[in-house]
Amino acid sequence: MKLSGLLVILVALLVPFIWWPQISQNRDVIALGSQYLGLMSLICMALGQIIATRWPGIEALFGPMDQSYRLHKWLGLGGVITLLLHDTIDAEMKGLGKETVIVEAAETAGEISLYGILIFVVITVATFIPYHLWKWTHRLIGLFFVAGGMHYLFILKPFKNGDPLGLYMYLVMALGTIAYIYTSAPRGIRPGRKYQVDSITPQGDALAVEMSPKGGALKHKAGQFAFFAFTDAGYTEPHPFTISSAPKDDGKLRITVAPLGDFTMRLRQAVGAGQAVRVQGPYGHFGRGSKKPEIWVAAGVGVTPFVALAQALKADGPAVQMIFAVRNADQAPHLAELQDLAAANPRLSLTLWESSKSGRLTGDKIAEIAGGDLKGTRVSFCGPSEMRRALSLSLAGYGVSGRNFHFEAFEIRTGLGLKRFGAWLLKRAQQAKEAAN
Repeated sequence: MKLSGLLVILVALLVPFIWWPQISQNRDVIALGSQYLGLMSLICMALGQIIATRWPGIEALFGPMDQSYRLHKWLGLGGVITLLLHDTIDAEMKGLGKETVIVEAAETAGEISLYGILIFVVITVATFIPYHLWKWTHRLIGLFFVAGGMHYLFILKPFKNGDPLGLYMYLVMALGTIAYIYTSAPRGIRPGRKYQVDSITPQGDALAVEMSPKGGALKHKAGQFAFFAFTDAGYTEPHPFTISSAPKDDGKLRITVAPLGDFTMRLRQAVGAGQAVRVQGPYGHFGRGSKKPEIWVAAGVGVTPFVALAQALKADGPAVQMIFAVRNADQAPHLAELQDLAAANPRLSLTLWESSKSGRLTGDKIAEIAGGDLKGTRVSFCGPSEMRRALSLSLAGYGVSGRNFHFEAFEIRTGLGLKRFGAWLLKRAQQAKEAAN
């Protein structure tokens, strides 16, 4: 995450405290603190809504889209925590005026906002709920943000809506509401590029979908991803796919679809030549290396950004050792293409790692292939998260710092790591039991 984005969030949360000394005079500071917690909750949720728009400039401010989405998740969690604290700590103050029907309605709106957001946060954390159901319910969170805004506007508070703090919160709520309306609008009215599927070809256990622009082409860099909506196939909801081809003069794109979930399994059966595709993007900064030697580690369909990067690798570019890990060679997407690229470019060395024959790929094996000491070497990885964590830990012993281990995880939906934490606790308990015996 970029420091600039974190600073924006910090400043946005601290601005209300500019008026704290003035407002807190002769006031119950505990109740005032509770009201401020409510303001911070609204600010967190508004910033989360803004990041979700994927507007131009979001990546420049908050970081690559995978990092921005993680920030979006933690802003949502921060909004819920501050909202719960606001509800728990009594925020009522004496001498603010008489409660009216509007004030009572505002209190009801606040309760609706609280319980609605809590329900949808539980749905988000429960990653076993199907993606399409989560995506549909996730859009409704913005309605509870609006309800929280109505609660704030009409509730009794120690400042007026026309005061500087009130005007600041007007701006926060306006931006958050505009962002919610934008993300909820029909997909067709959002900026995007129109493409048409040219061909579909098998690539190992995946399918390569090539498409041509119908109008202005997407301008991307090797290693980036975009959101694709296969409208003619009946899938209007955009999904992220890495572009598995380097930029071309004719604007053609290629993505590689592997059967990794319900959506990709259905898509493989529904997509066909001549169908329309709507593309939004590009996003991501994966593969932006230096002039120093690099190691690329791809696992399965995680090879897609590296295919594009290999196509774009110049003959005078950095030396690259690429390791492609698959179970069997016949399952490896774009293997023949990579072999041809490696044969044509002396700066690219390709090693195929078949786990069915050689076992699991480890940091020790990568170091052995690359020649030992890896201190200062940039390693880029794309593949399963469990493999990424294991390799990151083992490669640290060979001098590959976290700063030099690069990956991009653009999961739109992630939990809070509770499953991994539970597995860790179970492992430690088993170790303790074995030690006791």
